[in-house]
Amino acid sequence: MSLEKKRPAGLARRLAEKSRSAASERTSAGLWRRETFTLPRLEARAKAREWFDLYPKAAYMTEIEFWRELADGQIEFTIRRLPSAD
Repeated sequence: MSLEKKRPAGLARRLAEKSRSAASERTSAGLWRRETFTLPRLEARAKAREWFDLYPKAAYMTEIEFWRELADGQIEFTIRRLPSAD
């Protein structure tokens, strides 16, 4: 491993390159629309149902990408979908 890779400037350069390549992969794979909500459990279920009704899974590939229960009992979740049903 070269000394350049161990220096902060080398690390910053590698991270920037990785970020650029990840951005180009996202662009080529299609842009996902994501929205994150933090709601009480019943409201979270209602919001998820609303999204699935508005953007059907078959057409928009809508899915709950991530969810977790917070210490205060609220649910934090991220829904992702394709921008169009084309």
